[in-house]
Order: sequence, then C-alpha cells, then structure tokens
Amino acid sequence: MSILNDLTGIAHIVIPTTNLQKTIKFYLDLGFETILKTFNIEANEQVAFLQFKDIIIQTNETLNAKEKIQAIDHMSINISDIEKAFKEAKTRGYDLLDDEVQYRHFCKNEVKFFTLIGPSNEKIEFYQKL
Repeated sequence: MSILNDLTGIAHIVIPTTNLQKTIKFYLDLGFETILKTFNIEANEQVAFLQFKDIIIQTNETLNAKEKIQAIDHMSINISDIEKAFKEAKTRGYDLLDDEVQYRHFCKNEVKFFTLIGPSNEKIEFYQKL
C-alpha cells in the first residue's frame, strides 16, 4: 500500500515573500486571481491564496523568506484520509516533522495536516480539508 492511495491532488504550493503586494501583483499579471487574503495570527504573517485553474499558491509575508532560486517552502498534497496517511508514514519510517496530525481553523476552513521531509530536505505536507 502507498501513502498516496488517498491522494486527490495538489492542495497548494507555499512561496514565502518579504513583499506580499509585489508577489500578488506578479501572480495577478500571470493570470492568477486572489481567492483569499488573511492574517495568520500564530505565525504573525499576512497570507494570500492565489489561484489559476487547479493551481493554488499560498504566499506568506515573512522576513525569513529566502528569496533565491529554490526558495519554495513546501508542497501540499490533498489527501482524503489524513489519519490513515499519517499511520502509513509512521509505519514506513518517513522523517516526520510532526509527532501527530496537526489541526488548524484557518479562516472559514478547518484542516488537518502533517509534514514529512523528503530525501533532498524538501517538505511535503499531507493536507485534508474538513
């Protein structure tokens, strides 16, 4: 069995930025639209979600943005059964960032997720909207 058996698609790609308005303008010029602007209290960051067809970019305004090639923070994969995927990830011995499935109430959505580290230190988030 694969951890991706319940995969339903890419949830979003996170791109940190030091200038949210400049980033939003860039992606709007490419044809994306802003679907949500909010503030993440826990991280103390402005956040925008931008969408073009099935592609969603989450951009966070942070002073910690690398702003260099390979600066994408993580890829998030939609999964239909987060608990099952987490159990499978633990069974397979993947390098997990989270000790348990995380829960967030983010704007009007409730989500559960966990993150693992890939072989090149990439972060891969498994994400289920409730």
